[in-house]
Amino acid sequence: MTAAPATATHSPATHSPAAPVRTGPAGGATTAAPGTRTLLLCGAVAGPLWAAVALAQAATRTGFDLTRHPLSALSNGDLGPLQIANFLLAGLLTVLGATGLHRTLAGTPGGRWAPRLVRTYGLGMIAAGVLVMDPADGFPVGTPDGMPPSLSWHAVGHLLSGAVSFTALIAACYVLGRHFARTGHRGRALASRAAGTALLLGDGWAMTGGPAGSLTLAIGAITAMVWVSAVAADRLR
Repeated sequence: MTAAPATATHSPATHSPAAPVRTGPAGGATTAAPGTRTLLLCGAVAGPLWAAVALAQAATRTGFDLTRHPLSALSNGDLGPLQIANFLLAGLLTVLGATGLHRTLAGTPGGRWAPRLVRTYGLGMIAAGVLVMDPADGFPVGTPDGMPPSLSWHAVGHLLSGAVSFTALIAACYVLGRHFARTGHRGRALASRAAGTALLLGDGWAMTGGPAGSLTLAIGAITAMVWVSAVAADRLR
């Protein structure tokens, strides 16, 4: 008997298709892990939350006038702890959001510095919540008009924290503007630069004692804060 020749059996090679990588408007992969999505959600909430809580108080607290008093002044008075908590919570959410931006913008233009600047801005908010400015210019009710003759150490710390936070936020908007320009999203680049410029001009007007300076500062700050949150929300998609 002769053995039948062995026949080799070949099965077609099977290949697992690579998981699709989605590219978002900001450029780069946006398929974020659940932990990263949570971090980005924190960043997306931070700006609108701070603005909503601060503006609600500005509209309802007796004696507060947004054309005269900065939103930071809300940390004084019986309801002051509410604004302090607003600073602390929004600052923490911003710091967490910066980590999410770091993960999703890595390897893209501005992907290193934008999250660092956003994190610095968030840390500045936390410091501004801890270091409360002095009562001044008639708020809370019963406070003499005008500025106090001297500033407390925590008021000086608040001003320094605000300066660091605003500078970092302005720079973050401009770096994100460069990021969007380099990735071909001109509309977003323009919006990002406009947000940074709004804060730059609003802060400058307030620092020089321009009429309604606290109002222009609030508009500029909220515009820039909400824009950074919008970028975080965009990365969620």
